[in-house]
Amino acid sequence: MYSALAPALLNAVVWAGLTVAGLSIGILLLRKLRAGPAKQESTASELLSKFRELHSEGELSDAEYRTIKTQLAAQLQQELKGNIEKG
Repeated sequence: MYSALAPALLNAVVWAGLTVAGLSIGILLLRKLRAGPAKQESTASELLSKFRELHSEGELSDAEYRTIKTQLAAQLQQELKGNIEKG
């Protein structure tokens, strides 16, 4: 009787182990996908540097660059003010 149950029991243990392993891998993948790379917003100074480079390469006209620079200047002042207040 013992020898008849052994293969069935072994089969059940193997399938249970495979199921647990599969679920564990699935959970790890979901956590990794949810976390994803932390996307950090560019600061105004970083953006200004990028747009300055585009302007120097001829990708932006003088008028476009002035408009962008004007808008980013206000944002840059707010960032600087926030950094001063933080310490």
